[in-house]
Amino acid sequence: MVTAFCALLLDPSRGVPYAARRVKHGTRAAGPIPEAVGGRTRGERAPAPVEVRPVRSRAERRDFVEFPYAVYAADPAWVPPLRSEQRHNFSPKSAFFQHAQVQTFVAYRDGRPVGRIAAQVDALRIERYGDATGHFGALEAIDDQPVFDALLGAAEEWLRAQGMRRVLGPFNLSINGDIGILIDGFEHPPVFLTGHGRPYYDARVQRLGYHKAKDVVAYTLEASSAPPRTMVEAARRAREDARVTIRPVDKSRLGAEAAVISEIFCDAWERNWSFVPFTEAEFAELASALKYLVPRDFVQFAEVDGEPAAMLVIVPNLNELIGDLDGRLLPFGWAKLLWRWRTRPTRSARVALMGVRQKFQASSLAMALVFGLIEAVRVSPAVRDMQHLEMGWVLEDNFPLLRVMRLLGGRQYKTYRVYEKPLP
Repeated sequence: MVTAFCALLLDPSRGVPYAARRVKHGTRAAGPIPEAVGGRTRGERAPAPVEVRPVRSRAERRDFVEFPYAVYAADPAWVPPLRSEQRHNFSPKSAFFQHAQVQTFVAYRDGRPVGRIAAQVDALRIERYGDATGHFGALEAIDDQPVFDALLGAAEEWLRAQGMRRVLGPFNLSINGDIGILIDGFEHPPVFLTGHGRPYYDARVQRLGYHKAKDVVAYTLEASSAPPRTMVEAARRAREDARVTIRPVDKSRLGAEAAVISEIFCDAWERNWSFVPFTEAEFAELASALKYLVPRDFVQFAEVDGEPAAMLVIVPNLNELIGDLDGRLLPFGWAKLLWRWRTRPTRSARVALMGVRQKFQASSLAMALVFGLIEAVRVSPAVRDMQHLEMGWVLEDNFPLLRVMRLLGGRQYKTYRVYEKPLP
């Protein structure tokens, strides 16, 4: 969505590089898909076998992108992402493909798509950990165990062929993107750059020998909530400390500012579970997003004696603006989106990135830096009409950050689970 929307702001015609094809009713993945539950009544015909195909043809690529719009068609909480951005995410033009191999699959029954999955090997992950771990992602399927069996079986077979001995996922497509299967909070719509899920996914995946590797959580916070005294005092100390400077992003130096975000992020998150650094190309995409999508005050830096020490990036919840577009920019979706972006501020946002350099994390300045950044955003005119902030995702055992969430009055409202399985 980031790539497509940035192009749209620059030039509406660039935001719709090709027409979104409407699939006729009754063919392929049109409309909600009836869900099978694995059993059948007496006299009912046994379901046809599941065929999993590696995506190679244009029709298979279309089915891969289109399938989620069918499986979630009856889910009132789901927000259809832009199809053009989904196509970009799984094309070689994506920066992720510069350091990863990816194979996508679609499952069919009676010629109709019933599921999809991706398998990927990230060279940066292998280089960093040397543990022969591959990933699966983009898992969507009807409620039918044979479909899950076939999809995950195909992904595992492909990963074995690449020399992998362990599978971890879902990562969509990397640890720095949308990760995990939603296991609670299904009633809440996904915010920008986060995923959704179906309640049956967890059990279907576990039945295939997968077990929990890590949970990540999301917190929600009322934007109008009065800040706790601890935060007010910490922010005051940051303002009054002559060594500390808190400032918004300088969009005239966006390339250099994005590099600072990258440096702080990589330093702050280096010891986190399964961490893999962003590449220069991936952060170039982020810089493009910051320029067109994020108000200046939503990106804040804290400096200590002139050295960048911490950063905070908040992203408006663009899902509020696209929920009724069905993921389509044609024929009039691009005009609606552009008009809404320019005239209707979003009422919610997401804390997408936050980090403090390791050398400051154990210092007395750590809380002052974090709360100083948060206070700088909180008092900004850009958040005056905001109602909710999502803070996530956060590792379930990142206790310092979880403590900050609770001090701010945040409430845990979603949990995503990442699974693992050996590949003997």
